[in-house]
Amino acid sequence: MMRVVADTNIYVSAIVFGGTCEAILALARAHVIELYLSSAMHGELRSVLGQTFGWPSSRVKEALAEITGLASLVRPTVRLSGIVADDADHRILECALAARADFLVTGDKRHLLPLKTFRGVQIVSPRAFLDLLR
Repeated sequence: MMRVVADTNIYVSAIVFGGTCEAILALARAHVIELYLSSAMHGELRSVLGQTFGWPSSRVKEALAEITGLASLVRPTVRLSGIVADDADHRILECALAARADFLVTGDKRHLLPLKTFRGVQIVSPRAFLDLLR
């Protein structure tokens, strides 16, 4: 089965807006792909949903429970720096390495997508990922 790390922006888009990003979560629900998540990403999701979107803690907990039900938790063993400008993106790359991911799916056009690959992990947009599976 394909091993995939979805950037936190994919989870947020899936939960808040649906659409293409929700289709990626649906693939995990259908056991077509395996999703992976780190505790750093979990914390970022909690922060974005609670603080940025102003969701009450009960709604945040519900969303995080759904995500943790779909994604396996991994513990990164390397600490990256100096690869991309946004340090939070290093946490995403660390998760992809720890998961031995085939793909990192992201909407980050400024920092992650321009890399295209990182240590054997293909970095693609949500649309490109879905197109690859067709």
